[in-house]
Amino acid sequence: MNLLLDTHTALWLINEHEKLSFEVKNMLLNDKNTLYISIVSAWEIAIKTSRGKLTEFSGGVKSFLTKINEMPISIVPIMPHYLETVETLPFIHGDPFDRLIVATAKTEGMIILTADENIYKYDVCFMW
Repeated sequence: MNLLLDTHTALWLINEHEKLSFEVKNMLLNDKNTLYISIVSAWEIAIKTSRGKLTEFSGGVKSFLTKINEMPISIVPIMPHYLETVETLPFIHGDPFDRLIVATAKTEGMIILTADENIYKYDVCFMW
């Protein structure tokens, strides 16, 4: 399966947080799954770090990207056609980062690994 990690999922993976369920940990460790993260997650980390809103992760975006690059996770760039999908999404979620993650997953046929219940309201594949 092609799994797109939501930002909090990646942070919880890096921090080995207890909020990652046994099932999610198994999906993340399963070699049959291919893991992806949108570059928008790094952008979100940079903004939240600069505003002092990211207390559970130290080191900022540079540290985040270093840790992601040490894992078998591919970074997905923002493609113009993802923005076209964002434009057609119902306005369920006001967070622009999450809307772009949803659009990326929809466009690329990925499954989002997320605990965000607002994402569950979209016509997109997700698991938790």
